[in-house]
Amino acid sequence: MAPTARRSAPAKTRSAIPQLSWREPQPAPIVLVSGPEEVCAERAIAGLRDYLRAEDPSLEVSDIRADDYTQGTLLAVTSPSLFGEPRLVRVSGVEKCSDAFLSEALSYLAAPQEGATVVMRHTGATVRGKKLLDAIRAGQGGGAEIACPAVKRDSDRFDFAAGEFQAARKRIAPVALRSLVSAFADDLTELAAACQQLIADVPGDITEQVVERYYGGRVETSAFTVADTAIAGRSGEALLALRHALASGADPVPLVAAIASKLRTMARVAGSREPAAALAGRLGLKDWQVDRARRDLVGWSESTLGLAIQAAARADAEVKGASRDPVFALERLVTVISTRAPYGS
Repeated sequence: MAPTARRSAPAKTRSAIPQLSWREPQPAPIVLVSGPEEVCAERAIAGLRDYLRAEDPSLEVSDIRADDYTQGTLLAVTSPSLFGEPRLVRVSGVEKCSDAFLSEALSYLAAPQEGATVVMRHTGATVRGKKLLDAIRAGQGGGAEIACPAVKRDSDRFDFAAGEFQAARKRIAPVALRSLVSAFADDLTELAAACQQLIADVPGDITEQVVERYYGGRVETSAFTVADTAIAGRSGEALLALRHALASGADPVPLVAAIASKLRTMARVAGSREPAAALAGRLGLKDWQVDRARRDLVGWSESTLGLAIQAAARADAEVKGASRDPVFALERLVTVISTRAPYGS
C-alpha cells in the first residue's frame, strides 16, 4: 500500500512593507490595519488621525465601507481639494469588500494621490480581498501594515495592560496589574477601558488597594481568584468564590481553563532551581509567572499535583458536555485541589 502523500501547509505571505506597532502608528500612502483585535485596530486608526491632525489641523477625514461601495468614491475622496488639505480616508469591511471596491482599490495602488492617507481595515475573518492585501504587502502603493492579532493568552493580556500604563508613564504595582487583568480576563475592551479609567482618575501610583476599590466586585468573582484560593488550600473560601463567580454569570468552561492553566504552570516550574528570569525565558513565561508558581507550589507534592491535574482534565471534559451537571464538576474540582485529596476521601 503506497504511503499517503502529506499535504504541505500553504506558505505564509512575506511582507515587503514596514510593520508598525498599533501603539505607535505612522502614516503612509496606504496603511493596512489587519487582524481581528478591534481594540488595537481602533487605537491604531485613531492614532493615525491624531498624528495627521497634529501635523495639519485642516485634515479632511472621510469614511468608506468596502462592502457597500459606490463606484468612484475612493478617487473622489482622495483627490486634492481646492486648498490642498491633507486627506485621511478610513476604509472598513475590506474582508467583505465588493467587486467594485476591489477593482478600484487595486487601480489606486498604482497611482496613490499625493497628500492622502488611505487606511484599509481587514479583520482576517475571510479571505475576501486577499489579492488586494497581497498587493499592498508586496509594496504596491508605498504602504505599511499594522497587525492586530487576537489577544487570547493570559500573558498577552498582561502585556497589553502593562503597555497601557507604560504608554501613559503611569506606575502600577505588579500585584495590582495582575488583579486588574484577572478581573477582566474575558473582555479586552473592558480591560482597556479599566486601564484608561485608572490612568485618568488616579493621580499617583496604582496599588492593589486602588484596583480593589475600583473593581473589587470583579476581582472577587474572577476565575483566578477561585484558582488561587483553591491552590492555597482554602477550601471554604474557594467554594464561596466559585459560587460568587457562577452567580455573577461566569461560564464554567473558562473557570476550569483558568484553574488548569495555573496547575500546568506549576507543573512546568516544579523541581527547577534556575533563576526566575532564566526559567521564564526557557519556558516562554514571564518572571512574575515563575515567581507566582513557585509560591503556589508550597505544600504541594508530585503526587498531589498529579492528582489535581487529572481532576482538571476530567472537569474540563465534563463542563464541555461529558456531564449533565457542570456546576457539580466544578465544585468537585475545587474540592480536590483545595484538599489535595481524592473527592470524598
